[in-house]
Amino acid sequence: MIGELGQLLLILAVVAAAVQAWGGIGPKAQPRLVLLAGLWQVAGVLGAIVLLAVAFVNFDFSILYVAQNSHTTLPLLYRITAVWGGHEGSMLLWLAALALWSLAALRGLYRHDAIYAARVLGVLGLVSVGMGAFVLLTSNPFMRLLPAPPEGMSLNPLLQDPGMAAHPPLLYLGYVGAAVPFAMTLAALWRGAPAPWVRWVRPYTAVALFFLSLGIAVGSWWAYYELGWGGWWFWDPVENASLMPWLALAALLHVQIARDLHGRFAYWTAALSIAAFVLSLLGTFLVRSGVLVSVHAFASDPRRGIMMLALIAVTLLGSLALVAMHGKRLLPARAAKAAGLLSRDTALALNNLLLVAACGCVLLGTLYPLAMDALQLGKISVGAPYFDAVMTPVLLPSLALLMVSIWLRWGRDEGRALLRRLAPTLAALVVGAVALPLLLSREYGAAHPLVVVALLGALGVVVSTLHWAALRLRGGGLGASGFGMALAHLGVAAFVVGVAMVKGYGVERDVSMAPGDTVALGDCALRFDSVGQASGPNYDAQTGHFTLRCGEQAPRALVSEKRSYVNSGMPLTESAIDWGLTRDIYVALSAPVDEAAGAWGLRVQHKPFVRWIWLGVLGMGAGALSAALARRRGRAGRHNAPAGA
Repeated sequence: MIGELGQLLLILAVVAAAVQAWGGIGPKAQPRLVLLAGLWQVAGVLGAIVLLAVAFVNFDFSILYVAQNSHTTLPLLYRITAVWGGHEGSMLLWLAALALWSLAALRGLYRHDAIYAARVLGVLGLVSVGMGAFVLLTSNPFMRLLPAPPEGMSLNPLLQDPGMAAHPPLLYLGYVGAAVPFAMTLAALWRGAPAPWVRWVRPYTAVALFFLSLGIAVGSWWAYYELGWGGWWFWDPVENASLMPWLALAALLHVQIARDLHGRFAYWTAALSIAAFVLSLLGTFLVRSGVLVSVHAFASDPRRGIMMLALIAVTLLGSLALVAMHGKRLLPARAAKAAGLLSRDTALALNNLLLVAACGCVLLGTLYPLAMDALQLGKISVGAPYFDAVMTPVLLPSLALLMVSIWLRWGRDEGRALLRRLAPTLAALVVGAVALPLLLSREYGAAHPLVVVALLGALGVVVSTLHWAALRLRGGGLGASGFGMALAHLGVAAFVVGVAMVKGYGVERDVSMAPGDTVALGDCALRFDSVGQASGPNYDAQTGHFTLRCGEQAPRALVSEKRSYVNSGMPLTESAIDWGLTRDIYVALSAPVDEAAGAWGLRVQHKPFVRWIWLGVLGMGAGALSAALARRRGRAGRHNAPAGA
C-alpha cells in the first residue's frame, strides 16, 4: 500500500499546487485559497517522501526504485539517504525542498502583505506543477515491481558515505531556494509589489546562498577524501552546474542590498533573480537528462531531458516577456541620484560584472562541448586549463574591489579621504610584497608570481576588513550586517589562500611501494608498514597501514582502504589523511602491482593550506546569511557605511 499511497499523495500535491497557482495569479488574488492549497501541497509532497523512506527502511523491494537502490545488508543511515540516491528519489527531494521553501515564503510573507504573498505563492505553485508533472510522468519513484525480488541491487558505493548523505539535501535547499527570489520578482512584475518587497526577499536569497555554499563545501570535501584522487574541484560539468547559481545568487544578494537601501540596480535585481533560478533548472537538467557521464549523473531517459528543457524554455521566455512588458514596475518610486565614478555604487557594479563574467565563462566551458557533440561537430573536453586561464583574470580584480569597496561611500566619494582610510591596507601590501616572496622561497624553494599576487590580494582584504571592523566596534558595534560582511570578506581571503597554495605548492605523486619502503613528503616521511584485511556491514576491504613521521612530532599511524561492496564490481578507495591547518598529508591505495612482494601503487600528496578552501566557503556562506538577516533598514545602512561617513 505504501507505493499506491505515495503516488496518491504526489497527485494530491500537484492538484493542490495547480489550485495554489490559480488562486495566486488568477484574475483576482485569493489569499485564503492559496494558503489552504499551499498547506495541502506541502503535506502531499512531504508525506510522499516520508513514505518512500519507510519503504526503504522496511526493504519493500516490490517498489522498483527501492529494489534498484537498497539491499538487506545496507546500514540504516544509507537506507534512509538512498531515498535521494537515484534519479527518481532525487527529483522527489527537489519537490520536497520546493515545498519547504513554499512553506517558508508562506509563513514569512503573509504577515507583511497577504495579497502579494498570494501572488508569490501562485508563482511557486506553477513551478510545483511543472516539476510535479515531471516526477509523475517521467520519474515516478513509486512504480511497482511484481513479483518482488528477494533482494535489492544495493546503493551506489560512492553514495555510501556521510558526506554524500548530507550533500544532496543541502545542495537542493540552495538550488531550489533560488525559486523564492524568482517568484517574488515575477509577482512584482505581474501585478506590482509593496515598496519594501526587495527587503523582504533578501533573507530568502541569503539562506539559499548559505545552503548552496554548505552543499558545495560538503561535496568538495567528499570528493577530496572519498574518490582517492585528492582533488577538491575537478571542473566537472555537474560541479559547474552548482557553481553557476552560486555566482548568480552572490551577485543578486549584493544588488538587493543596494536596491533596498538606495534604489539602485532595479533591473539587475530582476535579471539576476531570473538567472539564478534558470541556472538552477539548468543544473537539474545536466544531472538528470543523461547528457553527461559523471558520478553525479543518474538518468539516461531522453524524455526526461526533453521535458526539462521545455520547463527551462518556458521559465526563461515567460520571465523575459514579463520584464519586457512590465519592467517599469520594478523601479523605485523615487529615482536614485546619479552615482560618481568613485563610489560604493560603482564598485558594486564592477563586482557584479566580474561575478557575471565568471558565471558566463563557466557556462560557456560547460555547454560548449555539449553543443559540439549535439551538432555532431566532434567531441572535445574542456577542463582545468581553460577554467584556470579564464577565471584567474576575472576573479583576481575582485580582491582589489573588496579591499576598497568596504571604505567607499554611497553616491560619491573623495580620493584623498579614501587614501587616508586605506593607508593601513596599503602599508600592509608594501610589507607583504617584500616579505611574501622571501617566506615562500624559504619554505617551498620558489616564489611563484601568481601565488604572490593572490596572497597579496588576500592579505589586503584581511587587513582592510579587520581595520574597518575595528573602527566599527570602536564606534558602537558591528551589528549583524557588519559582522556578516566582515565574515564573508575574510572567507573570500581564506579561500584564495587555500587555492593559491594548493595550486602553487601542492605535491602529487603516484608511487609503487612495498612494505618497509619510505617516501618523503615535504618535511615528513611516510613508511608503508603492511597490508591487511577488514570488513564492514556490506563490504570487504584490503587495508594499507602506514607510519608518518614529521620532524620532532610523535609518529602517527594512517590506514587507507580499498573496499569491495556487495553487488558492486566497482572498488572504492578510502584515503588516509593526516590533516592540519597548514597542510594535509594524503595517501590512497590504487592497485596491487606485485602481489608476490606485496607492492601497491599509491597516490601520495602534500597539500598546503587545503583546509582553508572549505573554511573560506563556509565563511562566505555564513557571512552572507548574517549580513542579509539584519532586519532593520537603519541598522543595515549604518553598518554598511564606511568609517567617517
